[in-house]
Amino acid sequence: MKIQVFQVDAFASELFEGNPAAVCPLEEWPEDEVLQNIAMENNLSETAFFVRNLHDYELRWFTPKVEVALCGHATLATAHVLFHHLGSTKNPLIFKTRKSGELQVKKDKGLLTLNFPADKLEPALPPKGLIEALGKKPEEIWKGKTDYLLYYPAQEDIEEMAPDFFRLANVEARGVIVTAPGYESDFVSRFFAPAVGVNEDPVTGSAHTSLTPFWAHRMNQLEFDALQLSERGGKLRCHLSGDRVLISGQAKTFLEGTITL
Repeated sequence: MKIQVFQVDAFASELFEGNPAAVCPLEEWPEDEVLQNIAMENNLSETAFFVRNLHDYELRWFTPKVEVALCGHATLATAHVLFHHLGSTKNPLIFKTRKSGELQVKKDKGLLTLNFPADKLEPALPPKGLIEALGKKPEEIWKGKTDYLLYYPAQEDIEEMAPDFFRLANVEARGVIVTAPGYESDFVSRFFAPAVGVNEDPVTGSAHTSLTPFWAHRMNQLEFDALQLSERGGKLRCHLSGDRVLISGQAKTFLEGTITL
């Protein structure tokens, strides 16, 4: 069996920025074990797999450790591959997913825009070990569908955070979002997900489905320039539209190859 594979830097205007993801077009779905082994071998934060239907695409995402319910940057990377390498003329692209419903990606003026469901956040108490693992006490804690969101008062709180990933992996959640007001952006964030095999994600589209409604309520505005403060870093444009979040960015192809199984 031979499978095409692309590696794409998502939320990046140049190579070696943003968040790298692997993208694998498939004719049909193999066993889940095959998908998981490919993701483990790729050793990127996410590998996206898709199968084309008549009018849309079935899309799934795997970390090196598990399948996940939603991944923004790998969806952006998949759309980039379809538009720029596989000749898709559908705009927007429609993706059917197993746990996050229908997703859309539109190409417009050099940007790819994800159309994702907005997360619903509720105030929360800290789960066991969370504050100790992060080393900094937040001013607020919120819980979304899969992640905790922690609010801090200053960008330096986010920049200086050095989590204990071993302890953080034991927190019962997909991941932890930490956020604060930004100096050169509306807000900054970082995203930690050691429980699913990703200590720190460089740029996390799905986290911004929580961050955008959180900051919309806090700042009384709908559109934001966001900066993720990972080592690679990434810039996103986010817009809250009712119960949907629009997340825009660019993507660059790093490599194209073939997996032989």
